Amino acid sequence: MALNVTREVRKMEKCSVRDLRKQYAEVFGEATNASNKDWLIKRIAWRMQSNKEGDISKRARQRALEIACDSDVRMSPPPEMPKPKPPPDRKLTEEFRPSIDKRLPPPGNLITRKYKGKLHICKVRQDGFEYDGEFYKSLTAVAKAITGQHCSGYAFFNIQKADS
Repeated sequence: MALNVTREVRKMEKCSVRDLRKQYAEVFGEATNASNKDWLIKRIAWRMQSNKEGDISKRARQRALEIACDSDVRMSPPPEMPKPKPPPDRKLTEEFRPSIDKRLPPPGNLITRKYKGKLHICKVRQDGFEYDGEFYKSLTAVAKAITGQHCSGYAFFNIQKADS
């Protein structure tokens, strides 16, 4: 009786993984821990076809051995790669200063906003902003601290775009 691989695969697709594991153990003679249904179906179908039609020919097996013998097999580890040169010593020529948005007043000035009946005062610093004794990296963070929700710091403090 000829093996109809398509019919067998369709039958296996209806099986559970547990059933496929049992079928795998029957055709391979050993259990598996695999739980990938597609992989199990492919392996079982391949093995069933191999059992029915036989293994590869002696000529094919001989050719595979010849190819394996002709391949270059490394008998020693690869040579060590040269170690990279350390980067040259760099000297700080000038102190890095973060760019300050042109919309903001110079450091030391105050930005104010009346919100919910209270006047909020924020001091512009060289490295960020100071509000209520706390340091903030952005004006948006200050606005969030005041309102409790995310909003643009520039919009909250009504700071217009700088003329270009």
